[in-house]
Amino acid sequence: MEPTFVVRTWDACLRPFAIVVLIAGIFAGCGVVRASDVFEVRGVDVDVTAENANLARTQALAEAERKALEFMLRRLTLRADWDRLPIPGGSGIALFVRDFSVIREKTSPVRYIASLAYRFKPDEIRALLRNHDIAFSETVSKPVLVLPVYRQGNGFGLWDDPNPWRDAWENRTPVIGLVPTVLPLGDLSDIASISVDQALAGDAERLQAIADRYGAGDSLVVLGALESAGGTSPAELRVTVSRFSRSVTYPTTVSTMQAAPDETLESLLARAAQELTNRLEDDWKGENLLPVGERQVLPVSVPITGLADWLEIKERLNAVAIIENIDVVLLSRGEARANLVYAGTPEQLTLALEQVDLGLKWSEAGWIVMVAERTNTAR
Repeated sequence: MEPTFVVRTWDACLRPFAIVVLIAGIFAGCGVVRASDVFEVRGVDVDVTAENANLARTQALAEAERKALEFMLRRLTLRADWDRLPIPGGSGIALFVRDFSVIREKTSPVRYIASLAYRFKPDEIRALLRNHDIAFSETVSKPVLVLPVYRQGNGFGLWDDPNPWRDAWENRTPVIGLVPTVLPLGDLSDIASISVDQALAGDAERLQAIADRYGAGDSLVVLGALESAGGTSPAELRVTVSRFSRSVTYPTTVSTMQAAPDETLESLLARAAQELTNRLEDDWKGENLLPVGERQVLPVSVPITGLADWLEIKERLNAVAIIENIDVVLLSRGEARANLVYAGTPEQLTLALEQVDLGLKWSEAGWIVMVAERTNTAR
């Protein structure tokens, strides 16, 4: 299923709980961007009626092109900067488009309906944002597994049904950004993997095991505690967010969302889940904003077992958006040496490499890039 981006309205992509995180669907479902697709926007749906089919198609493509560019820029930038994103007028947008393709289309004598995909030129997009002093990030995070724990009264529920807090996370409007989020199936294997008490206690081994099951890097335990003022309307939702990672220590955060007058429980929970998803995006982008200035060059050595091994590692390096060039200076049967030209800081490069399961470490001979499994084994 292609992620849906509607030109006239940004519709929520409803993901049934029973199928939301089948492994094959994690990257093909609603709104997940892969590292290699940072500058691509898929599922741009258009439906335009005009005097004739040719005019309808022309108007639809112009509108879709503009919306796709705006969506592309929002993916890379902080919400605080969205109101000043530079969107060129008229034919100026074409300067930033590498190409586009039609996924499917239908025409009538006066109507054009299609789903489109756009690929943008990375250097031109970067220059556009830098020329307007807008900071941006390109690093795609590994998927984050979300475990919504719901507390009402004295009871805590994770796998229980119903769980309105889990439902709110399932039914979010997809944020096609840099941090894919995954919800577990809640099947017998999940229930056996971790209990609600273990999730709340931050059992690192159990959390990592269930994250590994879904191909996720980190686990996010999101405790939603409902406080009622009596009657039928909730008073507020207190949310505690704890993120667990192998390589980074994150602080636990607590926030409170007040219910609006006569707001339903479903609406309050939906608002909270959407806001937390947006914050997750902003926090990641904030940590990975690329500084304006000259590019860094890092000479590295890559231990390999042969050409096929090098080609696999090079493919991973090419998937790291902040690496702009890989200049190979030596290639032998057991080693490759290259200069990595990248934007950002060494810490940002290290974090970006981790997202594609590569490690960067220092030795007496210099910097070494290794696949994560080998890096872990060497420790």
